Amino acid sequence: MSLPACPKCQSTYTYEDGDLLICPECAHEWREGEELDDVVVIKDANGNILADGDSVTVIKDLKIKGSSSVVKVGTKVKSIRLLHDASDGHDIDCKIDGIGAMKLKSEYVKKV
Repeated sequence: MSLPACPKCQSTYTYEDGDLLICPECAHEWREGEELDDVVVIKDANGNILADGDSVTVIKDLKIKGSSSVVKVGTKVKSIRLLHDASDGHDIDCKIDGIGAMKLKSEYVKKV
């Protein structure tokens, strides 16, 4: 018996647990035949799917508005939180050492 691919990340490694289907790659759970409503998949600059708690690296110098500080290329950001309802494009909430809490756009980071 072939199980369907994950509707969220398209992974083919899904498995059954009781009446639920589970994706081990993105931790999405659903019932067979259940429709997925407008799930936003957030990807990094290389197209890798991001999840809460991932670590990312900044790939471009980012100026901070209202400050003379800059987030340098190669800065590692740990334990990100994704914002699926971000209207301004800043879909990652994080805390950067030496700078503090800020929001980033996923197009300027890559998954570590």
